[in-house]
Amino acid sequence: QVQLVESGGGLVQAGGSLRLSCAASGRTFSTYTMGWFRQGPGKEREFAAAISRSGLITYYADSVKGRFTISRDNAKNTVYLQMISLKPEDTAVYYCAADPRLLTATMTSGYRYWGQGTQVTVSS
Repeated sequence: QVQLVESGGGLVQAGGSLRLSCAASGRTFSTYTMGWFRQGPGKEREFAAAISRSGLITYYADSVKGRFTISRDNAKNTVYLQMISLKPEDTAVYYCAADPRLLTATMTSGYRYWGQGTQVTVSS
């Protein structure tokens, strides 16, 4: 089992940047595919980005491609989401997720473990 704790959310103006972090407990972090999802007001939770266990394979939703970068540091048991050129529509609670599988990395149902989320608000 793994526990996930997100941090780094906050209020930022449109065009600004934020870096989210997700710290994982346990000694098996490197065996998990990691994903970032988000849920905006009145919306369903949606995929944003994912990264394979080694970090060599990454996936992005079209809506964030070119603006968000996912990375991981297996020595620190941490996954990051660097967000630039933020837009008001990026406003959401951002969740970190973990699962041993890679095949379902872009699917909400593809993750067994979830963090509590961190709020990102982008003002216009």
